[in-house]
Amino acid sequence: MSHHAHPFSIRNALRAVFAPTSSPRPSISQRRAFHEYFITHLPSSSLSPDKQHANHHRLPRDESSPHSGPSRRPAQLAQQPAVSRDTTIVRIPIKSAKHHFGAGVSRGSRPYNEDTYQAGTIEMPAFAKRQPVSLTRTLPGQDGAAGGQAAKSESGDPQVFYFGVFDGHGGSECSEFLRDRLHGYIEEAALLFGMDSSLRNDSSADASSLDSEGGIMGEQDAEDLQKSLVSTWRETVGGYFKRFKPEYFPAVSNYSSAEPPSTLNNSSIETVLAYAFLKADLDFTTAQAGKHTNAERERSSVDDPVLADRPLNDNDVLFQDDRPASQNLRAPRKGSSPDLAAPIGGAQRFKGGSTASVALISTPTPVPFWHPASPSTLIVAHAGDTRILLSRTSDGKALPLTTNHHPDAPVEANRLRRYAASFVTDSFGEERMGGLANTRAFGDIGSKRLGVSAEPQITRVDLNPAEYSFVVMVSDGVSGHLTDQEIVDVVKESRTPAQGAADLAGFAVEVADEADNATALVVRLGGWERRNEGGGGSLGTKEQRDYRRQEAMDPRARRQ
Repeated sequence: MSHHAHPFSIRNALRAVFAPTSSPRPSISQRRAFHEYFITHLPSSSLSPDKQHANHHRLPRDESSPHSGPSRRPAQLAQQPAVSRDTTIVRIPIKSAKHHFGAGVSRGSRPYNEDTYQAGTIEMPAFAKRQPVSLTRTLPGQDGAAGGQAAKSESGDPQVFYFGVFDGHGGSECSEFLRDRLHGYIEEAALLFGMDSSLRNDSSADASSLDSEGGIMGEQDAEDLQKSLVSTWRETVGGYFKRFKPEYFPAVSNYSSAEPPSTLNNSSIETVLAYAFLKADLDFTTAQAGKHTNAERERSSVDDPVLADRPLNDNDVLFQDDRPASQNLRAPRKGSSPDLAAPIGGAQRFKGGSTASVALISTPTPVPFWHPASPSTLIVAHAGDTRILLSRTSDGKALPLTTNHHPDAPVEANRLRRYAASFVTDSFGEERMGGLANTRAFGDIGSKRLGVSAEPQITRVDLNPAEYSFVVMVSDGVSGHLTDQEIVDVVKESRTPAQGAADLAGFAVEVADEADNATALVVRLGGWERRNEGGGGSLGTKEQRDYRRQEAMDPRARRQ
């Protein structure tokens, strides 16, 4: 294997972590911080704009800063038009770009907010559907005048945007871990499996130079990584995982058809996401299993399990010191050195968990995905009951991209009934398994043997130019009280995604009898300006929403 430097700065660090050698593991300080911004080209005039002219791109100039990052050759074969000389490369914080992204958060009637979210860009190859050369050369808007033109990432591909919502239960330790670390697992998995750019021509010189090493581990080692992870789950947890075969692991899955799907291979985006989710869940689970509360330490000298008051499933999750997790196992305290890092999930064992829904958006050209003429590809990885919706421009309908992983879902019921002794129905009429409402989640170490895993449901959608108006990502504090159509209709009435997200979280809390933590993310797509054209706009559910708001404000309506 060649030892020449690779464009990705963390490649050598990953070799030290995952290669079967005794070399020391890299310090956490070597890992980069999450990019909560995107890099784009803006007209130079927008830095000191003429007040007589409108600001067409609507990006926050006061929050932007000049960017002088590495410049690399693009991975595409097709020539892209040169950026206008009139432009400046700047970094725009996504969370401040209210015309492109918005987040609404409310703790509802709960004393604490256990939801978290993340928005930014990650370093990984593009997975967008490659456009014909004739289209990529003539795509309007590539001069950067309208909406800005996004710059390329370090790999030479257009930037990949990352959005995630995480709904914690039993505490915020797990949801905060996912907010701060899950993107790192995805980046690492993309490098480990040698994920190829969908925009790169195999015959190009850049492709041959970047892929000459076959990723970090190679094709055979990629299969070994899948088998090793499944084996570790089987040996560490047992129970359900003794016969665990992830759907998106080609090396271990049994397909109903003769051959696996054509898009699935050892370096596909689906395999990368499945590995990242399961690896992050394994690290979090083993980290919690290796901890003990103060009360457990005091009772350690008592041999009688009755006197020690140990839980019946105390040995359900085994911990072995000779099997350290990846570099994400320990997270540094604020202001502390890497050597003083604290275990993930806090100093004491955390028995709660978190659901997760992640959306990745990739474009075939540097034109950003919110441009009306830009196509893009959306990949969703989901575990739990957080929800992701698309609003279709033509008829205004809500298109769900996720399903709730509850015990009453047919797929989940068939998967788990052979392991769970019984499902119970709570006072709200909802089925639960072992006291949990979600059958897929991160953490929840006490229910792992029953089959509660973070294996993601993955959905891919190719978005045509202006085909959809926006993406909505919500926690169950919103989707538990509003229908899918009500959710998108509330956003349609807002002027910006930021206002739409705030209105959505506020309305969900307002009409709920007992409001849960509510989190809503709204991401602008190419059809945003036409969001009210199809299907009568937001009028379809307006009467129903007005009635619910009036009923919530009437104190007599809540009397029993």
